[in-house]
Amino acid sequence: MSAFWYERLAPLDAVFLDIEAERAAHMHVGMVCTFEGPAPSYAALAEAVEARLHKVPRYRQRLKFVPLRQGRPVWVDESHFDLAYHVRHTALPAPGDDEQLKILAARLLGQRLDRDKPLWEIWFVEGLTGGRFALIAKTHHCMIDGISGVDIATLILEAEPHPAPPADPPPPWRPRPEPPAALLLVEAMRHPMDLARGALTAGTEARRSLMTIAGGIPGLLGIAAMGFAPSTSLNQTIGPHRRFETLELPLSAVKRVRAALGGTVNDVILAVVAGGLRALLLRRHETPPATLRALVPVSVRSKDERNGMGNQVTAIFCDLPVGEGDPARRLARISEETRGIKDSGQAIGALALTRLGEFTPPTLAALGSRLAATGRFFNLVVTNVPGPQHPLYLLGRRMLASYPVVPLVRHSTLGVAVLSYDGRIGIGLLGDADKARDLAVLGEAMGAALDELVALAPADPAHAAPPPS
Repeated sequence: MSAFWYERLAPLDAVFLDIEAERAAHMHVGMVCTFEGPAPSYAALAEAVEARLHKVPRYRQRLKFVPLRQGRPVWVDESHFDLAYHVRHTALPAPGDDEQLKILAARLLGQRLDRDKPLWEIWFVEGLTGGRFALIAKTHHCMIDGISGVDIATLILEAEPHPAPPADPPPPWRPRPEPPAALLLVEAMRHPMDLARGALTAGTEARRSLMTIAGGIPGLLGIAAMGFAPSTSLNQTIGPHRRFETLELPLSAVKRVRAALGGTVNDVILAVVAGGLRALLLRRHETPPATLRALVPVSVRSKDERNGMGNQVTAIFCDLPVGEGDPARRLARISEETRGIKDSGQAIGALALTRLGEFTPPTLAALGSRLAATGRFFNLVVTNVPGPQHPLYLLGRRMLASYPVVPLVRHSTLGVAVLSYDGRIGIGLLGDADKARDLAVLGEAMGAALDELVALAPADPAHAAPPPS
C-alpha cells in the first residue's frame, strides 16, 4: 500500500465540489489581468508556467472519487499531464477593446472545469488595444481559497522586470501510482474509526477539530438565529452563463475617506458596494430593503501556511445598509456593524461549521452543503483581498490591472471581488448572464458611491468632522 499515493480532500474543499452539483454553479475562482506589451510568445509563457509547476504540485493532480461516495474524494497524480490543455492561446478580433475582453472572460468563466483533469486553466489573450495582452485564469475553489492561497497565475509574476534566472532547473515530473478504487473504499470505511480514536487523543488534528466545533457553538447559534436574507431581485435562480464587468478605484481616495470619516479600508469598500447596490435596486424600480446580507470570506491561514493549497477560510455575514440614503451614515453603520461582528463569534462559528464535515458521513455532508448554498442565507458574496502595492511583471511586461473573480451560488445573481494592487483597487463583478443584464450599472454606481464619500472627506483629515451617528 505504501507504493500508492493519494491525499484526501479537507471537508471545506469537498464542500465546493458538492455545491457544484448544481448544474449552474461553477465553483472556480479566477483573475483577469492585463499587461503592457509587446506580448510574449505562447512558447515563452508555457515555459514560464512549466518552470514553476513543481512549486504547486496540486496543479499536476486530479480528483479520484471513492466508490459509492463513501468518503471524500482524494487527490492523485495525473499520469498523462498535458500542459497545452491547461495553458491556452487565443486572440481578440479587432479592435480588441476592453469590452471584448470582458465578453470573452464571461464566456470562459461560464464554463465548468473538467473534473477528469487537473482543475485549472490559463488563457493567454492577445490583440488588446494599445499593444496589451491579458491572462484569464480559472482555478477550482477546492484547490485554493481565493484569499491567500497560491495559484500558478501568481507564481509566474515577478517583483522585478528582469529577475535572476533560477540556479537549478525544475525537477522532472514523476507521477506516483494512484491507489485502486477498492483500497480507497476500505480506507474510507476505516477513516471514521481512526477519527474517533484521534478525537480522544490530545494533540491530534481530530481533537483540535472537535475543540474548534465546541468553541464555535455560540457563534453557530448566532448564525442560525439570523434566518433568511431579505428577498430582492438579486436573488433568483441562476443559469450557467455569466456576465463580467470591471471597475478600478484609486486606493488613495479610499484611504482619504477612511482617514476623514472613520472605519477601515474594508469598511469604506463595503460602503461603496452598499451604495452601488442601492443605486442598482433603485434603477430596477425596486425599493431597497433596510439591509442586504453579504457573505464576506475571511482568511484563517497562518503565515506558515501562506503558500499552502486548499482552503483556510471562514466567513462572516455583514449587513449592508442599502436602505440608507446618506453615504456618510452608510459608512458609519457599516463600521459599527463590522466592529460588532468581531465580538460576535461569527467567524469562529462558521469555522466550526466547516469542521463538522470531519465527523459527518459524506452523503449527509454533501446534502448539507447543497442546502446551505441553495438557501437564501445571504444575498451576495463580497470578498476583499489586499494585494501588493508595487508593480508585478510577467516575462518583463508590467501588469497593469488585475480583477479577481468570485463564483456564484444558486440563488445569488452577482458577486463582488476586490483586489488592491499598486495603488489601485481592481473590482471584478460576476453576474448571471440573464438575471444581471444591468451589471454595468452596478460598476458605474459603485464609482459614484466612492465619489460621494470623497466629496464629504476634506483633503486635510485633521479638519474632518465626526461621521454622523
